[in-house]
This record gives sequence, C-alpha cells and structure tokens, in this order.
Amino acid sequence: MKKISEVLLELQPYINEPPLSNEQAHNQACSNDSVTIEKWRDQWISQIKSNHETYGPFCDRSVGKLHGVGVLPTIIAGSGPSLKENSHLLLERPLAFQVVSCLHNFHHFMDQSIKVDYWVTLDAGDITVKEVSEGGVKSEDEYWDLTRDQKLLAFIGTHPKLLEKWQGEIYFYNAPVPDDAYTKAVNEIETFNVYIESGGNVLGAATMLSKGVLGSQVSIFIGADFAFSDKPTPKFHAWDSSYDKEIGNVMRVPSIFGHYIKTWPSYYNFKLWFDVLSQRVPGIYINATEGGCFGAYLGGNLIHIKQMELKEAIQMFSIHDIKKDVCIDPKTDKKIVFI
Repeated sequence: MKKISEVLLELQPYINEPPLSNEQAHNQACSNDSVTIEKWRDQWISQIKSNHETYGPFCDRSVGKLHGVGVLPTIIAGSGPSLKENSHLLLERPLAFQVVSCLHNFHHFMDQSIKVDYWVTLDAGDITVKEVSEGGVKSEDEYWDLTRDQKLLAFIGTHPKLLEKWQGEIYFYNAPVPDDAYTKAVNEIETFNVYIESGGNVLGAATMLSKGVLGSQVSIFIGADFAFSDKPTPKFHAWDSSYDKEIGNVMRVPSIFGHYIKTWPSYYNFKLWFDVLSQRVPGIYINATEGGCFGAYLGGNLIHIKQMELKEAIQMFSIHDIKKDVCIDPKTDKKIVFI
C-alpha cells in the first residue's frame, strides 16, 4: 500500500559515533573492490597508455602544480537530486569561495551561469562524455564550447574521448588501486605517484583534491545525497537522467531527517566511506546538501559532520561582509549589531 502525505521534517539529533566501527564501515565500503578491479583493470591500463601518448608525461600536467594553502572554505558539489533545491545559492557566494564540482554537474551549473573553479572526473567509462550535457538545455557542441576556459582534474585512466572533447586545461592524478598488476603496468608507462584517494567515487576524489592539493580544510558539501530523492517518482539527479527509468534493486536507509529513503547498496557504501573519512581525516565537514543520508544513521546524525542549510553555511563564512560598509566608512548611517 502506498499513500502521499505532507510531513514536516526536522534534522535528527547528533550521535557521537556510528553503530558500526570505522573498520567495519571501511570494509563494507571497500567490499566490491576486487570485482571492480577485475572488470576495469585492462581498460584502465589501455586508456592510461593512450592518454600518456597524447598528454604525457603526466608529471608535466599533474594536479600537484595546483598545490596551495586554502583559507576560505571549498564548496564540493556532488550530483545528487538535492542540487535542484539549493544550487542557485552558489550565485550568492563570495567569489573567494572555491567550488570544486563533479563533472556530471557541468550542464546544470553552466545553465545557471555558476562559476566553478575545478571540475573533477574519475570514471573511466565513455558514459562520462554524454553526462556533460545530459539533462541540459543546450546542445552537446554548445557545452563542449563552454569548456574552453575551464579546468578539469582527471584520473589518468579517464576515457580518451572525454579528454579529446575538453577544450580547457587538463591536470592529472592517479588512483590508489589495491592491485599489483595495475601498479606494475602504470609504473611501466610512467612513475606517477600523485595518488588521490576517492573511495571509488568522484565526489571522494573532489574532496581529497580540495583537502590534499588545494589546501582547504573546510569542506561544504552540496548534492551529496548518496540516495534517490524522496519524491513520489524518485530521481537520482537534479535533472532527468537514464538512471531514473529503472532504479533496480534498492535498499531503504535513514535520511538526515530520520525518515527512510531509497538508495543503491553501492552508493550507501560510498556514504560509509565519507563517514569514515570525517572521523579519520582532520577537517571541518559541513553537509549543506539539505537531504540524503550523508552522516545519517538510525537514531541520529554523526557529530563529525555538521548539518546546515547552504544559505546558512555561506553566511557563516562571509558574515564579515555584512559590516564591510561601516568598516570602510564609520560615518555611514548604517548601524549593524548582530546580537
């Protein structure tokens, strides 16, 4: 039986630790590694060889050339359905805030004229080519033209078709694949130890690039649902996509509001990897997705991940701008008092 009702959702209280240990969560998050490696190893190596012939040596185009120490937060954008509700607020952010986005959001952000500092791609499949424009209002060629002034941070095994179509700058990173055959084959092509951890998910790569390379230790996440929308017709992205036609086998998990939502087991594993990351790797983690299951468990949300609205998170780190006018001109008629 199904019925639709309107419910007021409130965030769950915080919990000090999840119901499973970090080791258990990490083991579950990595449970499909061997299957993934067997499926993709040969294609990874083949594409790395091809990309090295075209763009190598990778060291000359390493993401390491972007290494810096960030002061302001970085907004890290996943491709979850909640983007539809709050991505427009990025137009209001101080431009000093960096935005690092999964490449799948390209059309969504370009259609809103949202400035993105770095785009990140990890998947080696050619599906990444169509995802640049899927769900957008422009033609494929128009979107590829828009890449001209953009920066792409790409896994060395990225599909060559994607790199060929990209007209802007490209910087490369390697992935720490737990497989001797992969490591040996890559080292024979080029020793390139710029490893970026990802948990097998492009949002993970975007996060560790932001922290380990760009130097920002305040991570504000949007679009990090790790789940389908909780609408009567579930959506996997903020736009219509091929994933919506047949969602297949799903599991029901607690959301940050405590109600149950649907997700794929593989994406729940990604969520577990992020939960472990927030407990093991120092930093400030703010989930401004405003939906999904990032940090959520039955009975509460993980205290290591602050749950906030995006508007609130932006205001928190730009509150000094409110007093800017009176600081420049103390004789102004404005009188600004916070409390």
